[in-house]
Amino acid sequence: MSAETTASTTRTARPQEPGKARATIGAIVLVVLVIGGGFFSNAQWSKFPDIFTEGGRYFYLMLRGIVQNPFSEPYSEYWVQAFNGMLESISMAWIGTMIGAAISIPMGFLAARNVSHPALVQVTRVILNAIRTLPELIFAIILLLPIFGFGPNAGALALGIGAVGTLGKLTAEALEGIDPGPVEAARAAGAPRSAILRWTYWSQVLPEVLAFWLYRFEINIRASAILGVIGAGGIGSVLSQAFRYREWDFIGILLFVIIVVTVVVDSVSGAVRHRIIAGTGKTDKDIDTEPVGL
Repeated sequence: MSAETTASTTRTARPQEPGKARATIGAIVLVVLVIGGGFFSNAQWSKFPDIFTEGGRYFYLMLRGIVQNPFSEPYSEYWVQAFNGMLESISMAWIGTMIGAAISIPMGFLAARNVSHPALVQVTRVILNAIRTLPELIFAIILLLPIFGFGPNAGALALGIGAVGTLGKLTAEALEGIDPGPVEAARAAGAPRSAILRWTYWSQVLPEVLAFWLYRFEINIRASAILGVIGAGGIGSVLSQAFRYREWDFIGILLFVIIVVTVVVDSVSGAVRHRIIAGTGKTDKDIDTEPVGL
């Protein structure tokens, strides 16, 4: 066999397939962990078939409330309470988002490595990490309900504090990813530090940060329904009372309102976030194919 034939055979030979032992062992370990978790959870698996029997019955009871005439009694009152509770949840989510956004701005600057001193950055990041580890439910139960009592005030503040950890971290990461050119130009021109932070740092990250705020607002709407279960206001409080008295037709109306309003808010917020980031009349494809410069 000639040297050219040997070289051609070497170039066209298929590479050896990687071993599948590691992936197989990982899948087996994952299955064992899932089965073990289900076994040690003390769940009554014998009642699992009830999902297809009792679950269908409850679904029918909830659906019955949705299809009834909304202007007849007592369903007209049910719909009014559902929309009032959802409006309160949206208000809680909005106020909580505004509180979290206002506090996260200075926290984000303090946590950005290209803005603050390293020691200050570490302290701020520890605070933000500590806030993110605690869910809004814990803030409401331990800190806010004893002070403000039951109602939407405690819920809105819990959502606001919970939003600080996430929004502060995202703001710091956005600040660390800015273009340093405008910053260096402003410093060379002798601009004061406050002007540099305002016109070179903040102006670059503002569209991205606004998108973060809108996304957090979507999350807070869902979280407000959960906080209402413990008495922190919103539609969750109404849902908790309806479940206590087993008013399944009322529960169906409440769940229907929660789902519809949440989907509508998510759609509108997503469109606004796309408009902020992409700009007017531009799609993601337009942005990807747009020439960078001349």
